[in-house]
Amino acid sequence: MQIGIVGKPNVGKSTFFGAATMAPVEIANYPFTTIEPNKGVAYVRAPCPCKELGVTCTPHNSLCVDGTRMIPVELLDVAGLVPDAWQGKGLGNQFLDDLRQADALINVVDVSGSTDIEGLPVDVGTHDPAEDVLFLRKEIECWMREIIKNGFSKIARQAKMQGSKPEAILHERLAGLNVTEMQVKEALKAVPLPEDPTKWDDDLLLALCGEIRARSKPMIAAMNKADIAPEGNMEKVRAVNDVCVPTMAETELALKKAAAAGLVEYLPGDPTFSIAPGKTLNDAQRKALDYMKANMERFGGTGVQKCIEDAAYKMLDLIAVYPVEDENKLTDHFGRVLPDAFLVPRGSTAKDLAYKIHTDLGDKFIRAVNARSKRTVGADYELQDGDIIRIVANK
Repeated sequence: MQIGIVGKPNVGKSTFFGAATMAPVEIANYPFTTIEPNKGVAYVRAPCPCKELGVTCTPHNSLCVDGTRMIPVELLDVAGLVPDAWQGKGLGNQFLDDLRQADALINVVDVSGSTDIEGLPVDVGTHDPAEDVLFLRKEIECWMREIIKNGFSKIARQAKMQGSKPEAILHERLAGLNVTEMQVKEALKAVPLPEDPTKWDDDLLLALCGEIRARSKPMIAAMNKADIAPEGNMEKVRAVNDVCVPTMAETELALKKAAAAGLVEYLPGDPTFSIAPGKTLNDAQRKALDYMKANMERFGGTGVQKCIEDAAYKMLDLIAVYPVEDENKLTDHFGRVLPDAFLVPRGSTAKDLAYKIHTDLGDKFIRAVNARSKRTVGADYELQDGDIIRIVANK
């Protein structure tokens, strides 16, 4: 799974990415600091079955911290987008292309209103952050429309003559954007289009791309710099985006660095932190930490971890499952206990899991075993959150 970190320049995208992944990235107060996309790994939390079952796990593809499984997800931080990026402004097409494989997007918005639409610094509260949500959404949807339009006239004429289904035409055009045919079908239901695809004009295609984008690349608004946001700014953003999270990326990054230095005790996603036992802080450090703690109590944390987990669990509706090769010992063939954790869409089947593990396992699937109930289940068994599953396949 890949989550794209997007937004206009100078809103804290690279800080957010660095805080989420602790990857070294260039962070500066000017547009286009990021040119090449940064890739890194963040984690989403899930209850590890080890606590429930009273076993000591030996994770392989993930981590376990005191009964919480930390499952890796890939983050992609692309350069800041500016208005008319879809037409190439600010090298926008290049940066939009970097988002092709993203499953969900986190739009980092300067909710303090201290950067204009181009990402240049202005006085706090002088820019409406809702504009940043609307413009970025439009850029992505216009970019999708241009991809559809490239050679579309010829395909539309052929489809009209052959009676091809519109979802097949559109899926062919958008297949490189990680868009499924089902997502296209659902979008088509929401936008009435003429049966004749040669009559689909730019406005209709843009409306359709809006529906496709909402399904294939759902977007969370990370309302960054929440600690200095004027009253009413968050409500403006919430009015134009369904899922919004107040964030303080600078605080998250500072706390992770302080925790690494042994100054504080903090786990990502926690609502607060504590000073490490025996540590003496100077006045400047204590004042900074007091400021951070007060704002974390105000917002329930820094919001960075919540954004990533909301993308996985709310927007993409993923669940965690644990494949094993021995349903009694809960081990793989190396003897590792509960070694792997996979995120799969809710509604996935046992056979879907087999294919996710390895193509051969899916092709040779015979049955599966639910390790908790010890019951044999078929290919169409719908996986449940936290399932421990053994896949049985032909050798």
